Amino acid sequence: MSLLATVREILESSTQSPNRGEATTTESKGAYWCDDCDVRIRDVDVEGEEPPSCPDCGDEMRFERSAASTGCAC
Repeated sequence: MSLLATVREILESSTQSPNRGEATTTESKGAYWCDDCDVRIRDVDVEGEEPPSCPDCGDEMRFERSAASTGCAC
């Protein structure tokens, strides 16, 4: 019984982290992608021009919304 209690304590403590990062005030709706370079920039990180240009090749990036924003990625 002591072994089971120890394993249970280990599993419970591994899911209880006091530092889970800071909450963001702006929720992301998706990200901009460059299909040629596989570069991704979250929409909340874009400042100024939309759609942004790829930092690697300079082409216009396409927006893809997050599956979490509507429940589907269609």
